[in-house]
Amino acid sequence: MTWDDSYDVVVVGSGGAALAGALAATHRGLTVCVVEKTDRFGGTSAYSGGSVWLPGNHVLRRDGVDDSVEEGLTYFRATVGDRTDADVQQTFIETGPEVVEFLENEAGIPLEHRPFPDYFAAPGRKDFGRSIFAKAITAEEVGARVDDVRPMVPTDQFGIEMDRSVLDGGQAWIARMVLALDESGRADLRLNTAARSLVTDESGRVTGLVVSGPDGEQRLQARGGVLLAAGGFERNDDLRREYQHMPTGEWTSSHPATGSGDALTMLSGVGAKLDLLDQSWWCPATLFPNGHAVFTLGLRAGIIVDDTAERFANEMLPYDQMGRAMRERMLAGTGERFWYIFDNRFGDDLPAICAPAPDRQAMTEAGLWFTADSLAGLAGLIGLDPQALGATVERFNGFAEQGADADFHRGEDPYGRFFLGAQFAAQCLAPLDGTRFHAVRLVLGDLGTKGGAVINRDGAVVRADDGEPIPGLYAAGNSTASISGEVYPGPGTPLGSGMVMAYRAVADMAGRVVEAGAAATS
Repeated sequence: MTWDDSYDVVVVGSGGAALAGALAATHRGLTVCVVEKTDRFGGTSAYSGGSVWLPGNHVLRRDGVDDSVEEGLTYFRATVGDRTDADVQQTFIETGPEVVEFLENEAGIPLEHRPFPDYFAAPGRKDFGRSIFAKAITAEEVGARVDDVRPMVPTDQFGIEMDRSVLDGGQAWIARMVLALDESGRADLRLNTAARSLVTDESGRVTGLVVSGPDGEQRLQARGGVLLAAGGFERNDDLRREYQHMPTGEWTSSHPATGSGDALTMLSGVGAKLDLLDQSWWCPATLFPNGHAVFTLGLRAGIIVDDTAERFANEMLPYDQMGRAMRERMLAGTGERFWYIFDNRFGDDLPAICAPAPDRQAMTEAGLWFTADSLAGLAGLIGLDPQALGATVERFNGFAEQGADADFHRGEDPYGRFFLGAQFAAQCLAPLDGTRFHAVRLVLGDLGTKGGAVINRDGAVVRADDGEPIPGLYAAGNSTASISGEVYPGPGTPLGSGMVMAYRAVADMAGRVVEAGAAATS
């Protein structure tokens, strides 16, 4: 094999997991090449709030959170169960504090805890969460690299100009890690460079990667291994229909040019074991006139109904759980359309977090927002049975008067109350009794798929036939079958688990590079 360039590690993708793995490689003295097929670094991680869920770390202790690895593992196992390998679960939780130490004290990324509740009422839960964040960074500090960091959804998918003088959340993680990689002198970061295929030798070991970029097709040697952290297949219509019975890939929150299933194709080509292909990080999403659907959370008023005009869940559930309730209705045939029904009690804007905020006039013209002076009139506009919708609202208003939701217990969990604050807790069950009523179209969205390669405790991809590792091939993030299985335990689980397993993968690769070097000189 003739190589165009040679590295110890080649990383496919540039989200949080990918860049954390690349950073871990440079700090072990390895050379690394990061290939990103789009023109910006960050992937869907750059869109995110930047929460990283890693129990029992030093940042939590420093910021006053009473937590431990043992509590985190208790909670994780209580929520995930035995859907994924217990050894990998334990390794993830136990390695988390080491990764946080590395990120802050070796890679130089300042970190902090920000409150956000864990998502399940299970043993070990923290009502104010155990998530850590990269501290915000100014555009001036980022310098010329600021234009290489993927902007937030309003700018990236809707062309809305936003103030980028300060990068926070997921963007802060991406910017800080890119800068650290630049400073290392050991990283080759390539934009507009797509991974085409894995290269294997006669024994089946993955030895490199074929890419195409500005200089045409090239072959990159990966002496230690290739780390696939290129996201999932949420934008691939065919794969979404095949594995998840979703009507389209357009309702996902990921960037339109990512999530095409490139990693899944490469994994299938080398006989990797795959799992959880029917799973995504689900969420309710507001459908916009351009066909995009925007992640919607933090509902403060109103109700959500399906085609039967009935409520079917606690609307203040954590978003993945609400998304799963929507998915059940879709699969049952009663969730072709979902409607967010609210009144003007708190104004006429959408009483939830959605960025960008929907433009009422544009949404109305597109048939995605309807307004009427009565519930019966609203029902007629959106094609629901007026009597059924009236009965649903009457029942909900009765619960509001009593102060308890007997059907779905809305307002009883810390997560639902978090977005209102303690002083507004009663608003969790505010009745719909205004003078004007609105219905906004919701769809089942997601933050990416969570099915892919099955990995072992070192992030190595295992074979479908015998469960043994495929030499030289590793995966992290949404290119893997998520360690959290069929649930979303807490804010930052995708980033946290992805970063940890990328870190472990690179540690394993480093050992193999050392072994290969020793063999070559003996």
